[in-house]
Amino acid sequence: MNSKLLTVVEAASLLSLKQSTIRSWVLRRKITSIRVGRAVRIEEAEIQRILRDGRRPAQGPTEE
Repeated sequence: MNSKLLTVVEAASLLSLKQSTIRSWVLRRKITSIRVGRAVRIEEAEIQRILRDGRRPAQGPTEE
């Protein structure tokens, strides 16, 4: 595990989302997290995966 561990606040900031959204994703297991006691940490690689998987190619002009 060479990836940096981020707090919920840091992960939310990187994804431009609310902290409550990140916490919801953790609870629904939409995002992989690590628990150390009550602390929740998210690997930086997981944030990169979310950004990569969420990318959609732009559509070109439609032909008529």
